[in-house]
Amino acid sequence: MNIKSKLRLGIGLLFLLNLIVGIFASLYLQRLSDNSKSILSENYKSLQYTRKLNTLLHNSDNFSNREIASFEKYLHLQEVNITEPGEAELTGQLRNSFNMLKDPKNEQLKPSLIIDIQNILDKVQDLNLASVYSKNVKTQRVAKNASFTLGILTVFCLLIGFSFMVNFPGYIADPLHELLSGIKAISNKEYNQQLNIETNDELGELARAFNAMAIKLKEFESINLAQILSEKRRIETLIDSMNDAIVGLDEQQNILFINTVSAELFGLDSTRLIGVYAPDIALTNGLFRQALTRENNKEIAFKSKSGERYFTKETIEVRNNDEALGKVIILKNITRFHELDAAKTNFIATISHELKTPISSIKLCLKLLEDERVGLVNTEQRSLIKNIKEDTSRLLRITGELLDLSQVESGNIHLNLNEAAPMAIVEYAKNTVQFQASQKNVVIDVKCDENLPNVVADEEKTAWVLVNFLSNALRYSPDYGTIFLHLKSGEDVVEFLVTDAGPGIEEKYQKRIFDRYFQVPSHEKQKTGTGLGLAISKDFIEAQKGRIFLKSKVGEGSTFGFIIPISKRITNEI
Repeated sequence: MNIKSKLRLGIGLLFLLNLIVGIFASLYLQRLSDNSKSILSENYKSLQYTRKLNTLLHNSDNFSNREIASFEKYLHLQEVNITEPGEAELTGQLRNSFNMLKDPKNEQLKPSLIIDIQNILDKVQDLNLASVYSKNVKTQRVAKNASFTLGILTVFCLLIGFSFMVNFPGYIADPLHELLSGIKAISNKEYNQQLNIETNDELGELARAFNAMAIKLKEFESINLAQILSEKRRIETLIDSMNDAIVGLDEQQNILFINTVSAELFGLDSTRLIGVYAPDIALTNGLFRQALTRENNKEIAFKSKSGERYFTKETIEVRNNDEALGKVIILKNITRFHELDAAKTNFIATISHELKTPISSIKLCLKLLEDERVGLVNTEQRSLIKNIKEDTSRLLRITGELLDLSQVESGNIHLNLNEAAPMAIVEYAKNTVQFQASQKNVVIDVKCDENLPNVVADEEKTAWVLVNFLSNALRYSPDYGTIFLHLKSGEDVVEFLVTDAGPGIEEKYQKRIFDRYFQVPSHEKQKTGTGLGLAISKDFIEAQKGRIFLKSKVGEGSTFGFIIPISKRITNEI
């Protein structure tokens, strides 16, 4: 039987009990009503009629026709209202005596007849009064029986109703409570939870379905746990095999994981660090303290048995929507870049220095060839000498720039500051990359505000920065595109802007774009350098009291720019 049928049966039982009580109460009320009606409608009328007849007898000394008619009327009513045994005989005697009374022949018997009539009326009254008393006793007996019977039925119904009220809600609520406890246990991953509801209704079916679900969840949990452990081991293996030092922290800065490179780098035992509060380790380990406290993208240098090593720190915040779950600290090994940078700087400095001497000798020889005292040269020879002289000057200028570059990378920047026209810097940079632009059919569109003031700057180094911007723009611009080079005057500054139509740079990489050795990961296919060009450009501009910046949106291109103060705000030498 299902719950709906049980509810119907329980409510039907209560309805039946109420119906039985109602039927019994109606029957007893009907009997009481009939008894009361019999007293009021039958005996009461007989008493009324006899009272009227007595009144007529006492108030009349001599019956007139009118009084005879009234007596006749009430006597007739009494004759048709015979209700009690013996009342008919008395009423018949009353009729005979009345008939004799109204006969003129019996004038002498009139007093005795009146006495007889009065006696008969008294007997009729006594008979009805006795009947009223008898019926009243009977009615009281019926009322007593009704009270007793209805009382028993009421108590019986109350007991059944109370039992139903106490037991039936528990029959529904107890399994539901057990089911709720089971659901809470399942939500806490207690998949061994089973419900003991042995009924054949919906609750029993629900309990069996719940138990089957718990078994399936336990199986799924075992499978998922195995998969999670497998993925965890795979991730740990991947992290452990990386060349970068990686440390994972939770939101309370407890260590979640640390790879072998990190453990060796910090000189710690990775098996004893899991769950340890990271700042506690930082108190006794200086390198670990630097990894926790050093700003992002700042170099961390330390000496090891294998030599000096360099790392840059990058922190990745792990969040779930707005909830912080922890962070991952990555120390990228840039020792190789440092070594390459040092080797390159030394190479550039050496080559530049070594080339300067022979180039200067070539220039001296060219000057001697131009001297007529050495000998005359024809027109074609003079043209060749001129070309060689121009190439030699260009080579000398390039070696000077290489020396400047080595100075920047070594931290010793020497500027040759002079007043210069911004357009002269732009024309020099444009001419330098023009051949490269023509190869890709890219147009360099130059726009310049009117009446630009002159700036005091190192013209060659500023032009080098602009060449770097244009070269990068050409590298990422599509063929047959346009690069905009815009000069604007501001308050005491001149602004140089180079805008391309390339893929753009994500916002998370824009703050690092001018860091040494940094290259945007999304542009891996177009990487050709070591990530030093923009960092050197920043050094050149900031050395001239300027500021370098980037504005970019993914899919909309990038704008690299810098500002340098006009001549009145710059000193002659830095």
